[in-house]
Amino acid sequence: MDIGDGDLVRLARTGDTAAFRLLVERHAAMVRARAVRLSVRPDDVDDIVQEAFLQAFVALGRLRDPDRFAAWLAGIVVNVSRAAARRAPLMLLADWPEELHPASADGLPSADDIDRAEALRAAVAGLPDGQRRAVELYYYADLPAGQIAGSPGAAKASLHKARRRLREHLTIHRPDLIPAVSRRTPMTTVRIAHAQPHLDTRLDGTIAIGHVLVVLADEPGHRAMGLWLRTREGHSLWRVLEGPRVSRRPEPPVSLAGELPVPDPTPEDLASRLLAAAGGAVTGVDIDELGPNVLAARIGVSSPAGTQQVTARPGSALALAAALDLPVRVADSLMDRLAVPVTGDDLLVPFVSRTPARPGGPRSAPRNLAFADGLDEWIIGGSSRAEVTGSHWDDYAVAAADGAATLSAAVPHPYGNVFLGQEFLAGDYRGATVILRAEVRGEDVADHAELSLRIVTKTEDGSREPDGHAASGQEPGPPRRTRRDSKRHGQAITGGHDWTRYEVTANVPGDAEHMGFDLTLTGPGQVALRNVELTHTG
Repeated sequence: MDIGDGDLVRLARTGDTAAFRLLVERHAAMVRARAVRLSVRPDDVDDIVQEAFLQAFVALGRLRDPDRFAAWLAGIVVNVSRAAARRAPLMLLADWPEELHPASADGLPSADDIDRAEALRAAVAGLPDGQRRAVELYYYADLPAGQIAGSPGAAKASLHKARRRLREHLTIHRPDLIPAVSRRTPMTTVRIAHAQPHLDTRLDGTIAIGHVLVVLADEPGHRAMGLWLRTREGHSLWRVLEGPRVSRRPEPPVSLAGELPVPDPTPEDLASRLLAAAGGAVTGVDIDELGPNVLAARIGVSSPAGTQQVTARPGSALALAAALDLPVRVADSLMDRLAVPVTGDDLLVPFVSRTPARPGGPRSAPRNLAFADGLDEWIIGGSSRAEVTGSHWDDYAVAAADGAATLSAAVPHPYGNVFLGQEFLAGDYRGATVILRAEVRGEDVADHAELSLRIVTKTEDGSREPDGHAASGQEPGPPRRTRRDSKRHGQAITGGHDWTRYEVTANVPGDAEHMGFDLTLTGPGQVALRNVELTHTG
């Protein structure tokens, strides 16, 4: 269907989730490419994509010209990228439209309409055999669930999976046929079972929290879902669950970024008191997707003016739920896709052995350029390996043998990208011309692989941070904000089975903070690297 951006924006403003999902799918590639170009750290790309779509969603009402959605969204990506470079504090976002999940009856779209019936038949025909049979017997032959499969439970499971696949098919291919009564999202009630920090080693040898593993458990179904949240999003939840134990600064050499005593009352408790003073209350938290791999949370708020929904990042919303003992629900589609069966009381077992890729900071200089020790001293990362749900970490494979390293897609349509590279302090390279040379070969990469140099500079932008302190002898006032700018110099890999020599040259400014180089694969195919050499002149 050839629906313009403007029409989709207008539909999304009315609470049409299918319309915004189409906008996400249509512009995801542009947003990701822009985030890659602007981000200071490659592993920030996934966060920038998530945040850009979240901010766009909640600000749709302020977009003056809906037909210019793409340009407006590109500007949001720039602002989000700058905020990520400054590590700006996260704030709750604006209101989520209440009409997004209107109270309504569940059920399939009506078959009375001929066009709708034909669309349904086509969707049903694409179901797996067992699900198709369950739908035909239950909805068309009016058989009870007990006569469809070996047990009513098995039949209900097949029908649940079939309804989910039908919703996804119609949302993508025929969103015009989705009536308002079918847009209610089925939800599963969960509890926050764990929030456990995972540690990374920094350049100076100290240890910092790299991410926080959050486990959401569905008690009746004996399932659990893991979310690997970045530090700045998961830290609050961990502190709320752990209580006073984490208010004490740990002994060296462990260093927890931003570690401060827990205030009394906590910000979450204070927010609840303010709402109560205004005659309102927080009622619960829902976790859902705005589009493919774009997670969001809805915080329910009741007040004398009525019921409202506030959009937040999942980590912020879960911290509020933990502090106030609020009910938490997760969309059934997410649970079906991400949850794993669990037994016993230790719900961490399925998740603790898996950790997202998190580079621990730049080294003093590049090392092991010849893969003499395999992938030792190399960083493996990318948006696929930092993805919050963990469902795409294995979309790419990375291996080294015989002095060469290989990146390859492990599935037909991999998510995001993967990179292999090194990051190091600018040091003696400042003011010099750096030349990266390497031999590369690719198969079926179709120009979606790149060899690149990245240089990051750190500057003060003139504004000041809140709640800071002036240095001795200077005018009192908070310190100036620092901004990190990243400049990328790259060369696309054109493919070919033979080893080809590539060369990337860049001038390193005198104020460069750190730099790095990487080989990146975005999409299907395979690309290999060997005989890496980094030289500088001047």
